[in-house]
Order: sequence, then C-alpha cells, then structure tokens
Amino acid sequence: MPRLLPRVAPTGPAAAQDPVGRDLRSVHPWAWWGWALCASAAVSLTTNPLVIALIAAAVVTVVLRRRPDAPWARSLKVYLMLAEIIVAMRLFFQITIGGMRTGTVLFVLPSISLPDWAAGITLGGPVTLDGLAFALFDAIRLAVMLLCVGAANSLANPRTALKSVPAALRDISTAVVIALALVPQLIGSIHRVRRGQRLRGGRTRGLKAIPGTLLPVIEDAVEGSLQLATSMEARGYGRTRDADEPRRGTWQLLTALLGVLLGSYVLLAVPGTTPGPFGLSTATWLAVAILSVAVGLAVWGMRASATQLGVTRYRPAPWGTPEYVTLACGVVGLAVVLWLISSYGAPSEMNARQIPMQLPTLPPLAILAAAAFVAPAFATPDPRVRR
Repeated sequence: MPRLLPRVAPTGPAAAQDPVGRDLRSVHPWAWWGWALCASAAVSLTTNPLVIALIAAAVVTVVLRRRPDAPWARSLKVYLMLAEIIVAMRLFFQITIGGMRTGTVLFVLPSISLPDWAAGITLGGPVTLDGLAFALFDAIRLAVMLLCVGAANSLANPRTALKSVPAALRDISTAVVIALALVPQLIGSIHRVRRGQRLRGGRTRGLKAIPGTLLPVIEDAVEGSLQLATSMEARGYGRTRDADEPRRGTWQLLTALLGVLLGSYVLLAVPGTTPGPFGLSTATWLAVAILSVAVGLAVWGMRASATQLGVTRYRPAPWGTPEYVTLACGVVGLAVVLWLISSYGAPSEMNARQIPMQLPTLPPLAILAAAAFVAPAFATPDPRVRR
C-alpha cells in the first residue's frame, strides 16, 4: 500500500458561542489526562484524609461543570460506586481478617480456627480503633486515585484522544487508548441499551435488570469493535511504513526503556540516607538524572520514528490557552503537595502518625493545592451541550 501523505484539513471555527457570547469548546483530552494524573499523584503522596477529601471535591467539581453530554461522560457515577466498594471491602477485610490488632478495642468478634494450610490468617478477634482508622485512610487514598482516573474518562473524549496520539507511538498508543476507552464505551452501551428497553416499555430496574442488559451490552461492544477494526483497516492503519526501509529510532527507544527501568530501580530499591538539595537524597537525585536522560532519548526516538511515517490527520483537535491553563493548574497543585511533604512544608501533617491514631489537621497550603485543581472548572470554556 502506498504511503499516505500528511493532509491536514482546515479546522474551521475552533469554538462556538452560546446565546450570551461565551466561547464553547471542548478542552483537549490529553490536557484533561495530564491534569487528572497530577491530581492522582498528589493524592498518592499523602495519607491526610482532609487533604485527600479536598482534592476529591475539586476533581468532582471540575467533572460536574466541564463534562459534555456524551454517554461516555456519565462514567463518574460508576467510578464513585467503585470507590465506595473499595472502601467497604477494605474495612470488611480489616474487621474479619485483621492485620492490625493494636489500640483501643471497639468490639470482639468470635475467632474461627483455620486449617494448617491457612496458617497466619486469623478470622475474627478484636477490632481496634487504630486498625479501622488505618484501613479507612488507606482505602480513601486508593479510592480517590481511582476517582481521578474516572474524572479523566468523564472529561476526555476517547476518539479525539486516539486521533491525537503521536504517529511514532501509533501501535502502542492505539492499544492504550482503546484500553482507556473501555469503561466509557461500556457506559455508552449501557445507556443505549437501557434507552431502547424504556422505549419498548421495559421498567425493570436494579439487580433484576442485569440479565436483560448484560447480553445486549456485550453484543453492542462486539459490533463496535468490528466497526472500529473495519474503519481502521480501510484507512490503512499499520500499513503506512515502507517494509524495505530500516526502522528509525529503535536504539533510542530501547535505551530509554532501559533507562526508565534503571531509574525506577534506583528510586525505589536503593536506600539513600545522605540529604541533598531540597531535602532529597543522593540516590533520588541520581534516579531523577537517569529518568531525565531516558525521557530525552524517548523524545528523540519518537521524533526519528515519526519522520518515517506519513499519516492522515483530519481536523486535529486544537491546543491553546485552555489546555495550557488546565495542565498548569494540575502541575501547580502537585507542586504545592510536593512542597508540603518536603522538610520545608508540613510533612508531619501530610503523613500523620496513625498508630496510635491522631485526628488529622489541615495544612493551610493544602487549600491552595485544592484551589489549583478546581481552577479548570472556572478557567476553561464551557463544553458544547446539545439543547
């Protein structure tokens, strides 16, 4: 198949206007993903439930104000349910199996003896306040990290994200984007199936509606996958590379991958006790240097590989001031949290001692971090909503 030529169609008006003259347009999906990943990273750095609750409130506010009216944008409710299930399951296992029995005893469950092959596991026993508080705080952090991913799925259009991936990483990024779009596509299928059932007079709700909804949703997902594969085949996906031409950028990408592995190993497995600049150890600075070189090699390899490809890009999604503002808000929020956990901030408040349990306090600068994460709800244009 001949190589496709780069052909960029005119984008037309990037933004529409509402009746009162405000700009209406969708923010680039990768800007939303960058903002959400910064929020998730900030949550992973602290165990203070007050800080985590502030960031979660900021994320939910942005989703409620900036999500479009597409079916895949309604996935926030599903992620909230998953977050509640995570918290409930973590508390259930802490109560029944335990893991931490120290502290003030709230009540005692009857103990059950297990066979020898399950030695080390105890069912029942005393349930302590410290154990429940530790499990609750840990579960809240994991649940809010999942909620940040759900926020990105509710705000970012998966089809636009697939269209905006770099040409050099098309093979990998196509699989990644399809995996990230799994939940939004399922949400859209569920809404279509339930709407069809309501139009036919079906009023079954709750758990009884699952058997009648599951099979049509699977059928819809299979049909959607076949249509996507057909359209990608028709547009020459995966066939734009000349087989006789050696592939460029291979050694850069492989070296970058080894650098990421080595840097991660130094960061996680090598102990560092000598403090350096900004309170980071020597091993941490060495890991940052290796990871920086790896990122540079990865960018070099992608650019070299991209010069070998010619792809069609029809009406690319605009990237302008709202996207830079969204990313900057996420980076500022993450930077504030990084400052708070360092020796210059309030590390004792951000990761308070939980054994014995102490009531958490809110560092004042954490409000600034939450304000940075919620700023895209007011600093970006409203999405286009069909009336």
